[in-house]
Amino acid sequence: MSVQLKIDALQTAREKASATKAFQRLSRLFDEGVFTEIDSMARSEDGYAEIKAGFGNICGTGVYAYAQDPDTAGGAMSKAQAAKIRKLYDLALKTGKPVISIFDSVGGRLSQGSDLLGAYGDILKYSSNLSGVVPQISLVLGQCCGTQALIAESGDIVIMSKDAKLTLNTDGSAASAEENAAHGTAHIVEDNEDKAIETARKIVGMLPSNNLDFAGTVQFEDAEEGSNDILKTIVDGGSEIELQPSSGKALRTVLATIEGAAAGIIASADKTIDGKAASKAARFIRFCDAFGIPVVTLLDAEKFGCLKSAVKLTSAYAEATTAKVTVITGDAFGAVYIAAAGTGSGTDMTLAWAGASISALSPEAAAVIELGDDFGGKLKGAKDPKKAREDVVAKFKDEVLTAENAAAQGYVQDIILPEETRMKLIAALEILADKRVSTLPKKHVITW
Repeated sequence: MSVQLKIDALQTAREKASATKAFQRLSRLFDEGVFTEIDSMARSEDGYAEIKAGFGNICGTGVYAYAQDPDTAGGAMSKAQAAKIRKLYDLALKTGKPVISIFDSVGGRLSQGSDLLGAYGDILKYSSNLSGVVPQISLVLGQCCGTQALIAESGDIVIMSKDAKLTLNTDGSAASAEENAAHGTAHIVEDNEDKAIETARKIVGMLPSNNLDFAGTVQFEDAEEGSNDILKTIVDGGSEIELQPSSGKALRTVLATIEGAAAGIIASADKTIDGKAASKAARFIRFCDAFGIPVVTLLDAEKFGCLKSAVKLTSAYAEATTAKVTVITGDAFGAVYIAAAGTGSGTDMTLAWAGASISALSPEAAAVIELGDDFGGKLKGAKDPKKAREDVVAKFKDEVLTAENAAAQGYVQDIILPEETRMKLIAALEILADKRVSTLPKKHVITW
């Protein structure tokens, strides 16, 4: 074959490759649609490998990405596909760059038998090795069932398009985006794949490239002054991305920027922090801590609803060495205060709105202990003992369990007005940006 014929054949192959769904998805993912392929000519059985992989820039940050190709053998997993993914993971580990994985596959090439099992195992091992070293984002834009769902769910953040399928069940049951959102297995669900890809781009633009890097400052808009949503008055306009909004609704977990710098926001949405909410927040804290993203907690809660999950959340706060700032916007009682607002076990800095109520015990328990015999005396002769008891506790809460008293004892560093919150947070995060903590050597924390 002449040189010209070889050139023509190569050009034809490239044109066919660029027309595939996988190539087009990667083009939309990278800046200006430009990326460099890895092992573009790799073969699998009777054709090219069932995946496109490469590297390029997203919002100016170097990123590795791969996309299963439904136009080639349905994107079925194979030895060749696994080899390309392993090579990409290895390069990401060496260079400290994020990885974005796009899933859309009919399953695996069953004809490859035990080799297929080894392929799945290798990918899971490589993904686990990368965990906490570089950010990993999974985009599920088509079918992702069986063992491939394990690989997708190994990502730090899982984004699904509305019509995609994600499930361990090989029959495709319990796979809808709605079900995955409710269970918390999908962090974000977008109406279509274009929005899902754009969200992945936005997230990568906020994050550092790896666990030793620092996230850069991005362009930002002013916060929404006067909004009824506390969070919107604090973060940069339009920057917030809420993770797992349909699961564990008692706490909101939001990735956003504050004056251009990334921050993880945990905001109370209910007075009782149930098990799902506590577990969700614990995982979010560990993600933020892995990449040095400060954690800001907007706290207004009275109690935990699940001991097991409360331990997970308490451990996550205590273990995290990233900057941690808590703003008590309402109530902070008992174990909730100690876990999320107590400087002894959790935060670097605790602020409180004027009018906040703070106590190491529930208001009723604190009133009984503090007032002693006077508590019972105030109830004598009451026509409605229950109402009288509630009134005594409410008065004690308003007069004794105040932010001022907590600040006087050193449990709160500053009392602020709601409209000062953003300004105070900016100052706190700026001074804590160089925080360094040495911890005892150990393999990992055990939480059940």
